Amino acid sequence: MELVASARLRRAQMRIEAMRPYADRMLELMSGVSQAAGAVRLPLLERRDPIETVALVPMTADRGLAGAFNAQVLRRTFALQREAEAAGQKVLYFSSGKKAASTLRFRRLDVAQAWTGFSERPAYSDAQAMAHALAEAFVERRVDRVVLVYNAFVSPLVQRVTVRDVLPIPQDVLGGESEEEASESSSELGHPDFIYEPEPQEILARLLPVYVETELYRALLESGASEQGARMTAMRNASKAAGELIDSLTLAMNRARQAAITQEILEVVAGADALSG
Repeated sequence: MELVASARLRRAQMRIEAMRPYADRMLELMSGVSQAAGAVRLPLLERRDPIETVALVPMTADRGLAGAFNAQVLRRTFALQREAEAAGQKVLYFSSGKKAASTLRFRRLDVAQAWTGFSERPAYSDAQAMAHALAEAFVERRVDRVVLVYNAFVSPLVQRVTVRDVLPIPQDVLGGESEEEASESSSELGHPDFIYEPEPQEILARLLPVYVETELYRALLESGASEQGARMTAMRNASKAAGELIDSLTLAMNRARQAAITQEILEVVAGADALSG
């Protein structure tokens, strides 16, 4: 299992590396179009106050044997649930992975939708399905905020639990440069003027759903790579622990056998002495 996880981890890392440039360009395009569009009112940008319902999206694996990979995501998710309920907010779950679905079902929590079967190798179509369901719930006002909880891949030995808001679209995604940086760059470039076709508002309305899909796909890829890294590490530790246990038990068995042989020899010697006496 360690060797299989190691091979799958390399493929998952390649997919993440191929995805990151696209995601970075998407953010740049979103920032530029948002500044050109100015103040617009779009459903996915609406910030509601007060927030009545929070959608939590824990991303776990479909299988276990991966150390604390699943447990740390669920632990952080339940901590967010307690914080939301303490603030008087209702929590609605949209889960990814069989481990999250089974745990939420066991606790009898409110699960709107659960996706399973693609944790190790997610496709973009899986992210699209999740993004469509989450955006629909947000636009229909069934939820006022959507939060992802997943393991971000740092290295095969390190997976960091990450909490990320995806809806409404965070303002820092649309902000781009600060006002000082923007004024300096515009003065240096002589106020460049771009012609948008169609209008920036329409382009932004088309880009927002794609941004949500991209963020979900990135989170699924990060979670998939983290799962393989965690499983590889867990199986290596299990093999090492099993080897140490075998050595310990072998030593204990040899000592017991040696003690039994010694006892038998003593009994034979004692019997011989008794007969000769």
